[in-house]
Amino acid sequence: MAVLALRLGFVAPPHPRTSSGRFAFSPPSSRAVANAGVAAGPSRPITVDGDPPTVVSAPGRRIVAIGDAHGDLSQTRAALVLAGVLSTESEGHVWTGGRTILVQVGDILDRGEDEIAILSLLSSLNMQAKSQGGAVFQVNGNHETMNVEGDFRYCDPGGFDECMRFLDYLDECDGNWDNAFLNWVNVCERRKKEYVALPNGDWGPWNFVKKQKGFAARSSLLKRGGPLAHELARHPVVLKINDWIFCHGGLLPHHVEYGIERMNREVSMWMKCSGEDSGDETDIPFIATRGYDSVVWSRMYSQDPAERTRRALMLSSIAAEQTLEAVGAKGMVVGHTPQTHGVTCKCDGKVWCVDVGMSCGVLCSRPEVLEIVNDRPRVLKERRELYDEMEVLDYL
Repeated sequence: MAVLALRLGFVAPPHPRTSSGRFAFSPPSSRAVANAGVAAGPSRPITVDGDPPTVVSAPGRRIVAIGDAHGDLSQTRAALVLAGVLSTESEGHVWTGGRTILVQVGDILDRGEDEIAILSLLSSLNMQAKSQGGAVFQVNGNHETMNVEGDFRYCDPGGFDECMRFLDYLDECDGNWDNAFLNWVNVCERRKKEYVALPNGDWGPWNFVKKQKGFAARSSLLKRGGPLAHELARHPVVLKINDWIFCHGGLLPHHVEYGIERMNREVSMWMKCSGEDSGDETDIPFIATRGYDSVVWSRMYSQDPAERTRRALMLSSIAAEQTLEAVGAKGMVVGHTPQTHGVTCKCDGKVWCVDVGMSCGVLCSRPEVLEIVNDRPRVLKERRELYDEMEVLDYL
């Protein structure tokens, strides 16, 4: 597999090679990145089918995908800036992607302390993107479904704190959910500093009362029928954009046979319907959210090849080919399994794994972004060996 370093539509003076032997290039402006490889001029509007979205037609759009965020707002911002869709200013959170389509492939929750802030940021960026002919989409991962189930095993202590701070802020906004939720990313850092300065503001290991309050706050937001569960219910577990499939774990042939739109609808209804309602008979959609071969848990495509037999690798490639043929897609983008060597292409070029473990609650790796222009995928990543630089890897 050849690897070439390409410039993104700008002329740069010659640079020395990095220690890896590849040429290094200074990063272009976010506008140059956002418009790289996309023809200028008016484009047809984006159309969305399904509720939550299942099939998106976005003619002529550049698509960028980022992996698991796991509550790390700083690393998420860095990934968005790298993708050319977020301003570099620390405040303001301005969409700079123009007509770009941004996709986040799940697992925003757990392992970090700014989960609601990331959800708030993506919602804010989506509103801005729509006004410019772009869009932001999210798919739910296994940590989203776990939290709606009430499984908080992987919640960072700071995540409980954020839930308490957010509920306080919601009260200050007179219960106006939209205002509080969309603006949370702009006030969360200040609120965090104010909170720490309060007596007993830190999370002591024996502060049982505070732990109970944090658990209650998180439960009220994320329980089935809760306001954050309703927000998550807006997003699918499988999304097709043009000729590409986006999901968290992996789409398999039996998922397609069951029905992608059906899975999306069932997961959404399960999240929105309170289990306390006497007439609610909505069970958790097993095929999408439970089991090693469910959409949000499968690692068939993303597992390290060194840990698998040759037969298993062959079967995963066949499954990917059959799945993509069944849905009329050219490629699949998944998260879920941290790739220790960065964004990786697997299954004979059919599946791209974009979870690089960037959250400091996971591997604290440097963010990487998958960019798809005219059905041609490539990896954007920053390298810091001799100086700040950005390298684009083309997998041929």
